[in-house]
Formats: sequence, structure tokens, C-alpha cells
Amino acid sequence: MHSRITNFFQWTAFVIAYVALDWASYLHALHGFNITPWNPSLALGLVCSLRYGRLTAIPWFFALLLGEVVVRGLPAPILTTIALSGTLVAGYGAIAEVLRRFVHTENVLPDQRSLLLWLAIVVVGTLATSSLYITLLLVFDLIPVGEGGVALVRFWVGDCVGIVVTMPFFWMLFQHRSRIRDMLLRWETAGYGTLAAVMLWVAFGLGGSGEFQYFYLLFLPIVWAAARQGIAGAAIAAFVLQAGIMTAVQWLNLVAVTAFELQMLGAVLAFVGLYIGVVIDEKQRISAELRQTLRLAAAGEMAGALAHELNQPLTALSAYGMACEQLLEQGETGERLRETIRRMISESFRAADVVRRLRDFFRTGATQLEAVNLGDLLASATAPFMNKAQQQDVILTIDVNLTCALFADRLQLEVVLRNLLSNAFDAVAEQPSGERRIHVSSHSENTKNICICIEDSGPGLSGEKAGRLFEAFQSSKSSGLGLGLAISRAIVEAHGGHLSAEMTDHGLFKLVLPLAGKDDDAA
Repeated sequence: MHSRITNFFQWTAFVIAYVALDWASYLHALHGFNITPWNPSLALGLVCSLRYGRLTAIPWFFALLLGEVVVRGLPAPILTTIALSGTLVAGYGAIAEVLRRFVHTENVLPDQRSLLLWLAIVVVGTLATSSLYITLLLVFDLIPVGEGGVALVRFWVGDCVGIVVTMPFFWMLFQHRSRIRDMLLRWETAGYGTLAAVMLWVAFGLGGSGEFQYFYLLFLPIVWAAARQGIAGAAIAAFVLQAGIMTAVQWLNLVAVTAFELQMLGAVLAFVGLYIGVVIDEKQRISAELRQTLRLAAAGEMAGALAHELNQPLTALSAYGMACEQLLEQGETGERLRETIRRMISESFRAADVVRRLRDFFRTGATQLEAVNLGDLLASATAPFMNKAQQQDVILTIDVNLTCALFADRLQLEVVLRNLLSNAFDAVAEQPSGERRIHVSSHSENTKNICICIEDSGPGLSGEKAGRLFEAFQSSKSSGLGLGLAISRAIVEAHGGHLSAEMTDHGLFKLVLPLAGKDDDAA
């Protein structure tokens, strides 16, 4: 019972809103019928049909009948009006069914394909419905035969404009009401709303007597809205501008031909804004997906560093555990046993800290900055490559002539250094035996930064490769994803440093990082 009462009030509200929109847009009607420059009520009907299904046809039919009586004073006999209203409901319902089948109706125009497909369905569907409706008017002898073409074009344009301009706004209201509410409370929305009012005054107040030569200024608010708020901002701005245009048409009492020309321009204006909004939303969505992909790829790159980091505490835990067993067998219950247990606990905390830092990086990309000894960092990062250098006949030298500490996340910097060293090994692989050299060195860049250089005897970089080296998904390896250097640069920049490649006759990468405590000293 409660559900029926709720549905009754919902459909009553729909009928009232539909008729109110019909009344507000009943301007320059042709022969007293609903052939007007703008038909926003149709957009409301389509959105309700997409949301509530085919049952919308019943209240929609009554809304059309009520509009013919209340708004237009029943311009045709009642049976003819019923037939015409039924035809419109069938045509509009067919448009809704096609949209439901081919367009993603849960999200409001999520991509360019959906936008163009939606527009094509609207244009073709309204043309078919308009043709059938005007044909019935001619059959019932309600309009002169000679005006059939004009009536068709005006009815078709009015329906298209009503849907293109208004449907995204109603769609957002039904599907993403909270998003619309949040945007309406932002200063930007008030800003482009005010700009829209000013541009409308300029276009109509100053340009009304000069064939609206300033109409192009109306692009400013809708482009601003779309660029900053995506499809939602474009929908709001398009609705506001269209309402302003129709108010100006009524206020200036423009002739029907001029009104239709303005409506065509308004439709183009709305489509441009919607297209920009869709592109902006797509860009933001792809950027978010790419950030997540990079984070997951970085986690893969960090797996080696994690294994290395956990190896030491786990090995120590095993050693201390065996030591505890031996001490217990010897009957030791004093300080030696307690000291061994304390060391086990310390190593377990160390292992847990490594896992926690990796988990934090997975979730938020966070870094834990601390003072890290430069020599220890380079020794830890290069240790896994010593055996590899012997196996591949590579001369790997490490020249650390500085005693200093970096302000860094050691786990993440090891990922960067190991990635650079791995690339260096790949670069020298094609060189003859005895000429495969990799040199790791460091020097002071200035009083605040240290520079780590990784040089190899490989062929070096060409200008084209150097320009795209740090772009994501750019790789010279057949099995590579092209994410290693992109991730490395992102990690280094998160540390306040810089990673670059020099164009020389051999491979040279420079990693600049801040020294520990220098920022505090400077402050």
C-alpha cells in the first residue's frame, strides 16, 4: 500500500512538472500545436522513462493530454488529441528503449562514444517521431498542406534542442543528485552562472538590434563550466543558458524565424560544452586509472627490494630462534636468553615495518622519509648485482667518496637504483667482453643536494629516445611495460629530487637528492 501511494505521488509530481515545462516553453507555437523552438518537457519524460521503465508511458500520456487542454486549450478534437498524444508517447518511448539498449544509462554520457551515439539516436528518433506526428496533422487536416515541411523542421528542431540542451541536466538530477547539489554550492558555479547572465545581457541587450553579433560570447561560460566540472558543469551551464535564451526571446518578442535560428545556435553551444565536459571526465578517469596502474607496477618493482629487506630480519630471527633453543638446552634462563629474545623482537618489528611501509605505498603512495646513509644505500642497492656482474663479465665499480646522509625512503630509493642498474646491465649486454663497464659514483651537487651518477659503456641515448625516455609505456625492451623509469622519476620527485638522462656517447643517469637536515638548517 505504501509503495502504491509513493508511486502515485511520484507520477503526480511528474505530470505537474511536465505540464509546467510545457507551459514555460510554449513560445511561437505553430497553429496552436506543440511545435515550438524548445521542448524541455520531452527530456524530462525520456529521463523518467530511462529510470523507471516502460510504466512511464502511462503518466506521460496523461501529461501530454493535460498539456493539450491546459496549455494549448485543446486545439484539436478530443479523439484526435488522444491519437496524437498516443503517437508521441509511442515515438518518445521508442527513443527511450533504444537509448536504454545502446547507451550506458547508469552514468551520464561517460565517454565520447556514448555522447555521439546518444546524439545520433536523438536526432534520428526525433525525426521519425516528428515525421509521424506531422503526417497525422496533415491527415486530420489540422495544418495546411503547404506548411507541412516547415512544421516538420520546426517540430524536429524543437524536440532535438529540448533533449540536447536539457536532458543531461535532468539526467544528472536523477542519477547524481548529490554531485549536482555539491556543484551548485561551489564558487565556480556561481562564477560561471554570473558570467552566463552577463554574456546573455551582452548578446541580447547590446546585440539584439545588431543581429546578435555577440552571440559567440555565450561560449565562455559553458567552456569554463565544462573545463572545470566536466559533464556535470556543462549540463548545468547549458540548462542555464538555454533558459536565459528563451527568456530573452520572450522578453524581446523575437519573431519565430529568429527564435529558431537562436535555438539551433543554442543546440550547437550545448553540444560543444557537453563534448568538452565528456573529454575532461574521460581525461580525469584515465589519469586516475593510470595512477593506480603505476602504483601497482611500482609495487611489482618494489618486490625485489621487499625480498631483500625482509631477508635480513627473517634470517636474523631464525638465527636468534636457534640460539634460544641452544640456550634453553644449556639451562640458560638469565640475561643472555633475555638479550636474545629482545633482539628477536627487534628484528620482528623491523620486518613488520617493512611490510607496513609497502602496504602504505599500495594504499596511498606514501613515503616515509628518514636519514639514510649514502654508503649503506648504495651498498644495499648494488649487492644483488655483484654475482650478476661476475656471471656476465661486467666490471661493476662503486665509488663513494662522500660521507653523508640523505633524507629519503630507503626502500623506495633502492627500487630506483636497482631499476637504473638493471637498465645499465641491459645496455652493456651487447658490448664485447672486457668492455662491459658500469660505474656508480657520487658527488656534491650543491650545499643541499647530492648527485648519484650511474654510467655504463653502452651506446648511449639518441635525441628521440631521450625526449620520451621517462614517459609511461615507452620501452625499448620487447618484454618491458615501459613503466620502470616513469615510476623511478615519480619516486625521486616525491623525495624532492630529480632524475635525468644525459645525451653522451655512453649511458649516463643522474639522480639528485636532498641531503638530510639541510632544509632544517636553511630554515
